Amino acid sequence: MNTAIRRASQKDLSIVKEFLTEASLGIDGLSEEMVEYFILLENGDGKLIGTVGIETFGDAGLLRSLVVTPGQAEKDIWLLIGQALKLANDRGIKELFLATNKMEVLPLFELLGFKRIMEVDLPQELHQSDHVCHILNVDNSLFLKFSL
Repeated sequence: MNTAIRRASQKDLSIVKEFLTEASLGIDGLSEEMVEYFILLENGDGKLIGTVGIETFGDAGLLRSLVVTPGQAEKDIWLLIGQALKLANDRGIKELFLATNKMEVLPLFELLGFKRIMEVDLPQELHQSDHVCHILNVDNSLFLKFSL
């Protein structure tokens, strides 16, 4: 089945919230302004099957909410991340960060050019993120950075 990828708009807010909730991800702080920093992957029927977003902090961004439905091809994940990097660049984001405690994602992001960094190397603005604060309190958490 064919897929389409596009940038989200304010009218997509409820669909994105529902999709993230079904994936057991938090939606606190997800607003009409923030949803415009999301990339959506849809199947041929227009149903949302994947997403990734960026939470912005000045000219820094935090990659958030990378979710795909089970059975999606690896190429779809690459496409989502590639489009998120393009969106970040288009919006003037200079550095993109990722906070995670899932070691299995490391090879993917390192292939894309993300580099591991220490917590002390995070911009102070990112400490305002609930996601970053949560990850800081989780064992085996790590941070990655991509310079645009």
